Amino acid sequence: MDKNIVLIGFMGTGKTEVGLLLAKKLNRKFIDTDKLIEERENDRIARIFQVKGEEYFRDIEEKVIEEVSEYKNCVIATGGGAVIREKNYLNLKKNGILICLVASPEEIYKRTLPKKDRPLLMKSKNVIETIKELLELRKPYYSKADYTIDTTQKEIETIVDEILKIVEKENGKN
Repeated sequence: MDKNIVLIGFMGTGKTEVGLLLAKKLNRKFIDTDKLIEERENDRIARIFQVKGEEYFRDIEEKVIEEVSEYKNCVIATGGGAVIREKNYLNLKKNGILICLVASPEEIYKRTLPKKDRPLLMKSKNVIETIKELLELRKPYYSKADYTIDTTQKEIETIVDEILKIVEKENGKN
């Protein structure tokens, strides 16, 4: 199978940590679209949001996703809002298995507490409420994933094992 494994989902659900370990176990290249954007823009995402705005960031993200969607046999972790744009979803889907990582708002809150680098949470007075609102808004986009895995109170290793079973199942289809 040369399809990419694409991890989507809200911030703090474990996309980067899971993606890194998964790529290592599958001997695949790992791509974090947020890190790629930071490298290309030579700036932190929080600062890009602050200085140039969310729309600018989403445009850059769209270009990066269009590019990485052409790769084969990679593990790709996207930013939390990437699949809000239909074009991103379609690009990732054409050569990828989309796995949405989810977690409870409380778990996300715990994982993102040092929220200095979380632009959509930085200004919030009630972070848990903001997380719940954003999750609700993004639910229709996340629900389009091929698979969903709840990462709440799970070890990275356990989540990766669940994904490896999905990969095995997908390989059986081909």
